[in-house]
Amino acid sequence: MNRAFSRKKDKTWMHTPEALSKHYIPYNAKFLGSTEVEQPKGTEIVRDAVRKLKFARHIKKSEGQKTPKVELQISIYGVKILDPKTKEVQHNCQLHRISFCADDKTDKRIFTFICKDSESNKHLCYVFDSEKCAEEITLTIGQAFDLAYRKFLESGGKDVETRKQIAGLQKRINELETENMELKNKVQDLENQLRITQIHTSPAGSVTPKSPSTDIFDMVPFSPISPQSSTPTRNGTQPPPVPSRSAEIKRDLFGAEPFDPFSCGAGDFPPDIQSKLDEMQRQRWRGSKWD
Repeated sequence: MNRAFSRKKDKTWMHTPEALSKHYIPYNAKFLGSTEVEQPKGTEIVRDAVRKLKFARHIKKSEGQKTPKVELQISIYGVKILDPKTKEVQHNCQLHRISFCADDKTDKRIFTFICKDSESNKHLCYVFDSEKCAEEITLTIGQAFDLAYRKFLESGGKDVETRKQIAGLQKRINELETENMELKNKVQDLENQLRITQIHTSPAGSVTPKSPSTDIFDMVPFSPISPQSSTPTRNGTQPPPVPSRSAEIKRDLFGAEPFDPFSCGAGDFPPDIQSKLDEMQRQRWRGSKWD
């Protein structure tokens, strides 16, 4: 690891080893942003990145945008960049991927570090603005490097390899969780589409019977030209068929059949009327015979 700061061997650090190895040191700063750089180290590389991000920040400031504030959590495992209110991790820069760290000697508020991105493998320069703690933050990152290197020597390099494996497993777990969530959403969409299809599509061959319209008395209106319904009675038997009338019978203006007293049965009239009808019938028969 390369750092743009140096210390004497007898100089003491400002934090206890336990604070960086078991916990973290928090700092507040303004985040100017990050930009890709061609080299993993170098003062000139950092200066160009600072000028580029400062210019971009001036443009955004003229448009009314404020420089976002962030919280830095520094430990022997890396530097985390979080939202100070929600504590959401925006960037997690592992210590073994940080190749350069420095504070700007011309502008005491600016400090930077270069980190290799785990996904794109590109080197990104992160630039921050802190009015009072720029140099202290740089030294804290340096102390984290020193403690991590000592722990590396004590463990024979196994600790670093273990952390790399854990980091790789955590990354794979995150990828699997994302894929699992996407699959769940697809399954849910398919279930919703199937449910909608079942609702709007009726089974093949099924016909919904239509109930006949009724009048104001909830009765089915009679239609003389409609065929007789073949609906069975309540006891399951078919009603007797209605005798068909001869097509030769003529009807009057009101649709009624003409009255013929001679076509009625003998038991339809009283005896005195029936005797007169019989007499008229005999006279009618005699007259037709002479004719």
